[in-house]
Amino acid sequence: MPLSNALLPLNEAERLAALRPYQVRGSAPFFEEFIRVTAKLFGVPIAVISLVEADNVWFKAHTGLPGATEVARPNSLCSVAVLQEDTTVYEEWQQDLCTLVNSNAMLQLGLQFYAGHPLRTLAGEAIGALAIIDRQPRAFSEEERAVLESLASVAMRLLELQVVLEGATLPVPALWPDIYISIADSLTRLDTLTALAEWEESPDTVSAQAYRRSRYEEMASVAAGMQRQIQSAIVRFAEQRN
Repeated sequence: MPLSNALLPLNEAERLAALRPYQVRGSAPFFEEFIRVTAKLFGVPIAVISLVEADNVWFKAHTGLPGATEVARPNSLCSVAVLQEDTTVYEEWQQDLCTLVNSNAMLQLGLQFYAGHPLRTLAGEAIGALAIIDRQPRAFSEEERAVLESLASVAMRLLELQVVLEGATLPVPALWPDIYISIADSLTRLDTLTALAEWEESPDTVSAQAYRRSRYEEMASVAAGMQRQIQSAIVRFAEQRN
């Protein structure tokens, strides 16, 4: 499927220029750890940090897509996500096909659910998306939207940090241990809340609803904890450079 002009925002040239500093090939361990935590928070098999390039969508980090590095731009819903101000959500793909992308590519992979929030630079250019994907249809609550948006902000801070580290001569900070310590208790509570909810006879019981609210609160806590730790790392590194 050729690249449709409908997938190109009016500011495509500016968007690609804004993307260029973040096209650092190779990865850093904290990207992989971050994306695994993202998948765990939402209970999905697939999560990606994507960068939408001129012709392809490059997976800066992913879990659940063995061997995948990039796909053609018309074959990825992340190409659609960068066109939107808010989160792009398809709760049941087969019932709500998007004509801007190659539907057959999605169906061949057996993908049913997609939620992606654009990654925006400080200037507001959408350079990619943080996306969670499932092979089963699923509902996506407003609380989950808010958490995904917060995590997209975290992913953007990670990209900014890697740009700073790329030209650095100082040792790279051991970022993930501090992050994990800050969120470990919340991750444990999330596992407990998920298990408790599964014991309920119905998702509509008072207890099930309470577990769900508590789960959203813990998800938000994890996102906030990662945000604080990454911002602290950026500040520390800037101070070392000076």
